[in-house]
Amino acid sequence: MTKIAAITGAASGIGKAATARLLDAGWTVYGLDIRQPAALPQYQDRFKPIQCDVSDAASVTQTFAAMGTTLNALICCAGVLRTGLMENMAIDDFDLVLNINTRGTFLCAQKALPLLRAGVTPDNPARVILLSSLAALRPKIVSGAYAASKAAVTQLTRVMAAEWAPSGVLVNALAPGTVDTPMVRAVSDPTASKGYRPSGVSPVGRIAQPDDVVDVMMFLLSDAARYIAGTTIPVDGGTGAAFIPPG
Repeated sequence: MTKIAAITGAASGIGKAATARLLDAGWTVYGLDIRQPAALPQYQDRFKPIQCDVSDAASVTQTFAAMGTTLNALICCAGVLRTGLMENMAIDDFDLVLNINTRGTFLCAQKALPLLRAGVTPDNPARVILLSSLAALRPKIVSGAYAASKAAVTQLTRVMAAEWAPSGVLVNALAPGTVDTPMVRAVSDPTASKGYRPSGVSPVGRIAQPDDVVDVMMFLLSDAARYIAGTTIPVDGGTGAAFIPPG
């Protein structure tokens, strides 16, 4: 039987890479994004693009109500980054970051839960994968709102995992470091991002590609991860392991 996943942020970055990987693996994917994801004719009727504002409760409720009765996985990749020192960060930017990254993740997980539980079997738990960040574990200046939003995602992961695992829904999160995505590229110039700088090259010797993160997602979706719940797994090439002084 074909497995079914819903992926938020499916039009770009890690969400787009996850969508492609699951479709290649034979899954049916509902691809959600604030802008309508492009159709993928090569996958015929297995890719279902949906325009959805994850921060809007009515939009999320309507979207998941239209998916049918069963999901095997939810992958929450929708996110935004706005920068600024805490003393003068625009309130609208702060609200946007928390509304998309934290509220949106919560809303999607809550509305997907009945569909996830409906697809559970004793040998095949449903999976929820939330996108946290290295910033949740090691925050930095000029991105306090983003760090707070992702720290909240990590805590939601722990609580939802404990509450939902008894009904066969396993919740975990990933915490990437710097990933080569449009969101990161948009803030990579310090002069255009109020002094914010990505973590950059990891001890492994490069920044991550979206597929590096998707590789770990595929593990969490596999039978090998049937006893993992409530974790936040760093996918950062060792960036958060220890401080490396400049030079």
